[in-house]
Amino acid sequence: MPYVNIKITNEQVTPEKKAELISGVTQLLVDVLDKNPATTVVVIEEVDTDNWGIGGKTVTEIRGQ
Repeated sequence: MPYVNIKITNEQVTPEKKAELISGVTQLLVDVLDKNPATTVVVIEEVDTDNWGIGGKTVTEIRGQ
């Protein structure tokens, strides 16, 4: 049973886009690893840009430059 955790910054990604991610990742596991889509779990976690750091700075700081 594959478990995939996708972490993205919380920037108002639409439910439709999330569904597209879940469908696409599931299909990728079917195509590449011959996994059963009925037992494939995909979780999307949204992280506030204040809680996501790159190079010692938050994404909020980086995007504000």
